[in-house]
Amino acid sequence: ALTVLGKAQEFFQICDLEGKGFVTRQDMQRLHPELPLSLEELEKVFVTLDADGNGSLTPKEFISGLSEFWKACQFLLEQIALKNDMVQPSEGETASPVRCEETVSGDEDEEFQFSNLMDRLGAKKVLDDESDVKQLWLQLRKEEPHLLSNFEEFLVRIFSQLQEADNEKNELECALKKKIAAYDEEIQHLYEEMEQQIKKEKEQFLLKDTERFQSYSRELECKLLSKEQELEQLVQKQKRLEHQCTELLSGKEETKVENTKLKLTNQELLKDLERTSHELSLAQQQLQVLQEEASRLSEEKEMEVYRVTETLQREKSGLLKQLDFLR
Repeated sequence: ALTVLGKAQEFFQICDLEGKGFVTRQDMQRLHPELPLSLEELEKVFVTLDADGNGSLTPKEFISGLSEFWKACQFLLEQIALKNDMVQPSEGETASPVRCEETVSGDEDEEFQFSNLMDRLGAKKVLDDESDVKQLWLQLRKEEPHLLSNFEEFLVRIFSQLQEADNEKNELECALKKKIAAYDEEIQHLYEEMEQQIKKEKEQFLLKDTERFQSYSRELECKLLSKEQELEQLVQKQKRLEHQCTELLSGKEETKVENTKLKLTNQELLKDLERTSHELSLAQQQLQVLQEEASRLSEEKEMEVYRVTETLQREKSGLLKQLDFLR
């Protein structure tokens, strides 16, 4: 049944050369020179297959009609074979050995001729089962020998067209395989170029980011060094003031005038010391703030590098998925 369905589909494609999706009377009449049927017989076949009478045959009508026709032919062959089996010789008749030998010889000759015909047509490459064609050939040989040549010519044309279609299919498959191989090679080349481009852009980005971070770190180090120098100067100044205060206190036994002057000077020095201490405290706070800012910037930089790396990884994963989809 699958073989009959496949042959019917191929015959529909032969009739519908333009690829319209349906077959008209003109399409079937165009095959008249290649078929052993007259125009009237082709018209009868078309009317029989055109179930809805709309003047065109859809693939369903065409294939189902041919399938029914083929089933009817098989049923007719089975009935004829059954009828031949039911015929028995009469009581007065006796079997003739010579007749039996002639029948056996005739069967072998038919088998040999049919085998040669199938070999010439190359039917083994097209048909999986030759029994149906063999039954039709034998039936025509016995009952309609004048149609046997037309049937063989029809088989020659059909098998030649099927062979051409098979060759064309093989050529198309080879061309398709070549195109697929070229397409895969192009995709692989594109994938490698994208990988190299992503790697190069990532290296450039990391290089620029590292250079910017190093430059900012050097600036912070310079600022920190300047603040440390200022702090050292303030400490030295504080030591000098303390030394002066000590010297003033050691001369306490001097005159009261000098003592008063020393007290005033001491008060002034104490005020300067408090002011210097306050400035020192502010400098230390600023230094701590700068250190914290430097630490925070370093952490932010590391997080930014991590986010950029993660973003590039997601983009790479997305590109890989697109490449898989393209494949």
